[in-house]
Amino acid sequence: MQTQAKFRLLVVRLGAMGDILHALPAVTALRLAHPDWEIGWVVEPRWRALLKAGTEGLGTRDSAQPLIDRLHFAAAKEWKRRPLSAETAREIKALRGEMRGSGYDAVIDFQGAVRSAAIARMAGCGRVIGESHPREWAARWLFSERVATRGKHVIEQDVELASAVAGDALSAARPLLPVDPAAEAWCDGLLRGGGGWPAALIAPGAGWGAKRWPPGRYAALAKGLAERGFRVLVNAGPGEEALAGEIVGGSGGAAEELRASLEQLIALARRIALCVGGDTGPLHLACALGRPVVGIYGPTDPGRNGPFRSHARVLRSPASRRDHSRRAAPEAGLLTIAPEDVLRAAGELLTEGAEYE
Repeated sequence: MQTQAKFRLLVVRLGAMGDILHALPAVTALRLAHPDWEIGWVVEPRWRALLKAGTEGLGTRDSAQPLIDRLHFAAAKEWKRRPLSAETAREIKALRGEMRGSGYDAVIDFQGAVRSAAIARMAGCGRVIGESHPREWAARWLFSERVATRGKHVIEQDVELASAVAGDALSAARPLLPVDPAAEAWCDGLLRGGGGWPAALIAPGAGWGAKRWPPGRYAALAKGLAERGFRVLVNAGPGEEALAGEIVGGSGGAAEELRASLEQLIALARRIALCVGGDTGPLHLACALGRPVVGIYGPTDPGRNGPFRSHARVLRSPASRRDHSRRAAPEAGLLTIAPEDVLRAAGELLTEGAEYE
């Protein structure tokens, strides 16, 4: 199905960080194929920096807002906590009016949840596009067009959905991420203080405990990376401060704790020589920016959620099985991966031709 040149498309992908980054190659492919389209995006407020730098108005597309024309905010997690409050009702009503006032011709739901599909329907346009087998089965009944995806990786599935919007045969494109001048300046200062050593970023957090490699092993990894000439930074995302502190303390001075805003993390990820972590947002960010990564995977399938067409090594035990149960303890297969295994994988990866920056 072809669309007119001046076409208005709304993307729904509320969060989280890694999931938004997985949707970006498909939306970037659409933007490159159709530069005249108007593209909006509905997102949780905390992830706005992945789509726009700064907090001033939306403005026009430029390096600070390279991909989208409009940004709509849906504080869906907060709404879930206070479903009956007047404030929630006002915010939902405002979002509905904002989306309908934008006159979208089609909505594409990359999330595949009942909540995201319901928000997609609020836009009030006839075409609501989603997967025929979405993550939450009931969501499919809210789609007017259901696309049977065949790709294994979620990025491939998202590209298939994007291709269905206008009948294009798209390929995943390197994501367009915002450039924040203030964050870039902060990053320049941070790296100047490192004596010129190449920076390695350790991303130890994850959505739940079963995906987290133990902090003691990350500490041993930090020592090994420092011995190989890296300046080792341990990301301390919101709620991960104690985890990062334990790794830094156990490293015997080999690692530094990094507390950065999302804008600053994007700037840093552009410059790192290596990122090591599990199935977590900062690792997916490094992948999106084409940096060398070593992924340490356990209960989640790297074939679906791992590094995609990037300079990467993935370590996963044959004993690990896909399991999204929110268990607190590290998955048994994850515990078979030793720091020496990760150091070896990093050495092989960088020997293949990645250059330090």
